Amino acid sequence: MVDIHCHLLPGIDDGPATMEDSLAMCAMLLEDGCDAVVATPHQRHELWPNEDLEALETLRAEVESRAPRGLSVHLGAEIRVNPELVADLANQSTGIQPLAGGRHLLIEFDRRQPPPAPGAAALVHELVVAGWRPILAHPELIPWLSEDLDELTALVRAGARCQVTAMSVTGEFGRWAHERCSGLLEAGLVHVVASDAHSPRRRPPGLRAAHRWLAEHHGDALAERLTTTYPAAVLLDGLIPEDPLQ
Repeated sequence: MVDIHCHLLPGIDDGPATMEDSLAMCAMLLEDGCDAVVATPHQRHELWPNEDLEALETLRAEVESRAPRGLSVHLGAEIRVNPELVADLANQSTGIQPLAGGRHLLIEFDRRQPPPAPGAAALVHELVVAGWRPILAHPELIPWLSEDLDELTALVRAGARCQVTAMSVTGEFGRWAHERCSGLLEAGLVHVVASDAHSPRRRPPGLRAAHRWLAEHHGDALAERLTTTYPAAVLLDGLIPEDPLQ
């Protein structure tokens, strides 16, 4: 399996505080069945801007060099959306990090309210026109997205893909998140499942349980697509189909 959303780098956001915790997470990822992970520190966040890509890459390389053999660690980011995002992406000096150095961007909308006019679909369209492939981070945890499937469908048709959190799939994030996640799965609006892990203890890695739940409720083929095939496509900078149920 491949985990494309994991706060793995130590001491730079609300993820692991120490290198020891990062390495413990790497061991857990391997034990869980992952052979590749994308480290996704917060970017453009008011608390964690993380604009120094050279420093992030140095930290990624250290984690990978000290991790148990068999786990490849790639660099990405969870990018907070604001009105300047599209313009800043055109300026290569702004320090925005795509997933695994390709054209996929893991973007995080504000949970409280949608972006101002012209809105989320227009922003996704602009990103796609500019050659980017936006992946929406945990839409099941964003009420204005998870409770309006028409809005989320419009974003997917505009070119976005959706990543839900493994603990939402299994119900470990609570009933509300699980029900919203199940609704997105039934509607064919989930393209990737990732851990969004933050530490070895609080929100640890764990895709195997989500794979097991998906296989039991939606079949082995979809479980494999969402935890392995489509996340692996991100590493190769490949396309993810619009409808994962086909």
